[in-house]
Amino acid sequence: MPDLIEADRAPTARHRPRAATALAALPATAPVSEVWAALGAAGVLTGLYDHDGPRPGTTATLDPARLADLIGAVDARGDNGVTLSVLVQAAGALPVLAACAPATGPVRQALDETLSGAATVALAATDSAAPGSDLAGLGTEVDIGPDGLLLTGGKRWITTACAADRLLVLARHRPGRHFTSFTWVLVPATAPGVRVRPADSDLLGGSATGHVELDGVRLPPDHIVGRPGRGMAVFARHMGTERLAGALWAVALTSRVLADTRQRLTRRHCDGRTLWHHDAVRQRYAACLVQVRQLRALCESLGERVTRRQDLAAAALLKSAAGLVADPVLAACAQLQGADGFARDGAQTIRSEAGVLGVGGGVTEVVLAAVADHADTLLTELRS
Repeated sequence: MPDLIEADRAPTARHRPRAATALAALPATAPVSEVWAALGAAGVLTGLYDHDGPRPGTTATLDPARLADLIGAVDARGDNGVTLSVLVQAAGALPVLAACAPATGPVRQALDETLSGAATVALAATDSAAPGSDLAGLGTEVDIGPDGLLLTGGKRWITTACAADRLLVLARHRPGRHFTSFTWVLVPATAPGVRVRPADSDLLGGSATGHVELDGVRLPPDHIVGRPGRGMAVFARHMGTERLAGALWAVALTSRVLADTRQRLTRRHCDGRTLWHHDAVRQRYAACLVQVRQLRALCESLGERVTRRQDLAAAALLKSAAGLVADPVLAACAQLQGADGFARDGAQTIRSEAGVLGVGGGVTEVVLAAVADHADTLLTELRS
């Protein structure tokens, strides 16, 4: 059984040493900006893509295996906040920038600097005016005039906001809930009218999560990302990559905690034998291991469909599966660790931080509704 755990955590020969080596010299307490810079300088971020990175006139897609290796390497450092920030930048912001960047201009510069690690970017979609699952109800507005852009509104619970050089803001450019009413805007974090304050939370501190106020922010016209009215369509097309990344993180995180839990169980004794050798403990632990292996298999079978075919049904399956697996597995580990689970940064804290897997990028219950919408297709696949 320990071999099964290590197999889930083991690197692939082609890619993982690159990410692990890039991070090896960093202290465990390194902030996300330093982690991101190290990954970019080593070429790990550009290496996520085929065609040697996004280039004008080409369609570059993220490689699921390389994405898994990156997330596994960052997760192994044990700072869940930093992992969340890297995940959202790599699998959320970068695909949007890559899909929309022209050959020159500030959007292309932002993409190049972010890929090289010279800059960080925060994906600012969740709005102050509407729940995160209701993007069509967002209140942040951009007025697109002949002389430039005027941006007003607010964003809440934005990962990396407090450490970002730029914000990738989803804004409404005309009234109504139609998907053509929204546009991405690239906002320098230092632009007049931009204010960022840290989120009031003791969890995921390394993620630099914050709330953003946009008070009459004026920008040149070339800070529009992509074509006006295509914001929601671009986001929907690439949202699956972030959901895949979340499922990959769920595998890495639960595997790490399962390995730690097993080590603790083999060191503690009860009734003259280790806790590991009590049947009830072994059965509960084994059930968790089965769930994680199933989630990993799902990631491996659906990864290419998400990144190359933008299969939203596959992405919904992965997102909901991650939410359904992570919490019960981590809850079981926390209980099996007993009082040790309440130590600082222990299993109980990890379980709380991992709650983001069932909330960020779509609440599990909402995503399950999307799975139900694709029930006929999914059932046909099961029978084929």
